[in-house]
Amino acid sequence: MSKAKRLWKKTQDMILSLVLGVIIIFAWQQGGLHYILGLKPYQLSYPSDIIRTLDDDLSVIMSNTVWTLKEAVVGILVGSLIGFVIAVFAAAFPKLGVGGISIVTAVNAIPMIAMASIMNNWFGMEMASKVAVVAVFSMASMTLNAYRGMTELPPFSKDLMQICAARKIETFFKLRLPNCLPYMLTALKVSTTTGLMSAICSEFFTSYKGIGYQLTASIKLSQMSVAWAYILVATLCGVLMYAIISIIERVALKWHASQRS
Repeated sequence: MSKAKRLWKKTQDMILSLVLGVIIIFAWQQGGLHYILGLKPYQLSYPSDIIRTLDDDLSVIMSNTVWTLKEAVVGILVGSLIGFVIAVFAAAFPKLGVGGISIVTAVNAIPMIAMASIMNNWFGMEMASKVAVVAVFSMASMTLNAYRGMTELPPFSKDLMQICAARKIETFFKLRLPNCLPYMLTALKVSTTTGLMSAICSEFFTSYKGIGYQLTASIKLSQMSVAWAYILVATLCGVLMYAIISIIERVALKWHASQRS
């Protein structure tokens, strides 16, 4: 398929997605979703009410959003760094590394709500507890993906490095790390969504600021348009974070086969 045809196909897909989105929003505004789902306007706010709330309370909403984004971004960076170090250790020392990978897998299976409760109990209401929760789940994702990238090498590549008398440090930087990079970026893509969700979930329990705190407060007060405004902003933040990682991936992996289509 030529470059022009690929561009046209992507444009068509984008147009179809936009048209579908406009149709859904129009049906929502006209009460179609309320009729289908059997909901009242106070249960599902109209798009116009949500936009009006965003306009009226934009400064407050943005302040809480920035707070949650700080928790998510710092947690993702810390957790990803720890996960990468664990993956390097596991790849360098396979016998010990298997146990470490098993522990990380077990930690990743802990329900997010349970982990949020534990971390909030340990670190209190401040940002540290939310960063810790995000770091735990980001660590698991990075560890598993980076370890896979360092161990699932192209056929005969490791043998070729040995034939060339390459040292372990050279094998790491010239073979394992480049092969691991696509897996690391995949882990970061996963972490953008799980990290934001973890931060918001943590704020449900003990917090005085952030998207999660404002969501619970507005729902308790039956201010559904405010709640949906925060949900909309959280969704946009997740999409933006994912898009940033995707752009980094396109730039950093121009040489990789996955970016040639």
